[in-house]
Amino acid sequence: MELTIRIDQRKKEARALLEFLKNLPFVELDEKPRYNSETEKAIQKARLGKTTLLNLDDFRKQLYS
Repeated sequence: MELTIRIDQRKKEARALLEFLKNLPFVELDEKPRYNSETEKAIQKARLGKTTLLNLDDFRKQLYS
């Protein structure tokens, strides 16, 4: 039998449950990224502070050109 469980990892209890499940020999976890690879890379860059500051006019020019 296959079962899908979604765990919100923002809570420490949920992270503890996930670690417990990882250690069980009969549990197999398929961890998928939240977003596609390009978005994941952008999120990682933002967390590292590798961003570009734009004013609203420049942003609109980039958006509509």
